[in-house]
Amino acid sequence: MSTTQSDRLRGLLEPLVAAKGLDLEDIEMSKAGKRRMLRIIVDSDEGVELDACAELSREVSDTLDESDVMGEDEYVLEVSSPGADRPLTEHRHYVRAIGRLVKFQLAEGGELIARILEVDDEGMDLEVPGVKGRKATARRIAFSDIAKARVEIEFNRKDKKEEEA
Repeated sequence: MSTTQSDRLRGLLEPLVAAKGLDLEDIEMSKAGKRRMLRIIVDSDEGVELDACAELSREVSDTLDESDVMGEDEYVLEVSSPGADRPLTEHRHYVRAIGRLVKFQLAEGGELIARILEVDDEGMDLEVPGVKGRKATARRIAFSDIAKARVEIEFNRKDKKEEEA
């Protein structure tokens, strides 16, 4: 997708997405056989429900039909939330991951797996899980020290509500 088309799509769709209280995370265009696939990724602090994606998809479709930004060729439209394994790249992504276990690739090399406790403008406070029966330790990390970060999927983690009960 050309930068111009991407910019035009973002300019057309961002107000529509924002009006629903969502963030436009990404716009992806790819080939799917003879058709093109346009994937719109949206998110919010509370997450995105399937009904919200379906409603937004209808509105995006109508808006795209009224504009010439996609041209005359057929395309498939998909509106979805980001997957659990998407990279954390924006400040808001880290805020939304508070309480989650994250794998950090450090800018200086090496990696760190820790739970995000708090996020501010400079970085975040982490809890590094203890190994072999040892207690967890606290650590502070600056955003500038992070090369990459991704949420780790936890299958056996108790929900906060379950822990408080």
